[in-house]
Amino acid sequence: MKNAVSGLSALANATRLAIFRLLIQAGREGVAAGEIARRLDVLPNTLSANLTILSNAGLIENRRDGRSVIYTARYEQMTELLEFLMQDCCAGNPEVCAPLAALAMRSRCLPEGKA
Repeated sequence: MKNAVSGLSALANATRLAIFRLLIQAGREGVAAGEIARRLDVLPNTLSANLTILSNAGLIENRRDGRSVIYTARYEQMTELLEFLMQDCCAGNPEVCAPLAALAMRSRCLPEGKA
């Protein structure tokens, strides 16, 4: 429950949600902080604060690549959050969750980590 609250709280902001979606779409290669700022038109200090919140929630991680800091989504944490939300779904009525299951299957990444 604590991890779900932390993750959902971190995503409950338009800029952080946009950052997270961008990183999800980027795959395991990730995106440099400067590129995130450019693509989303976010000031560096605002971006830094939002990246810290997402990182503290366990949703993203970073690595150094020369002078750049590359950010990537933590897919296992995203999966755990989605699984938490879907636990005990449907109250015994699988047709309620069928559209969600179909959406999840259409959204699966290829083995290379690309959508």
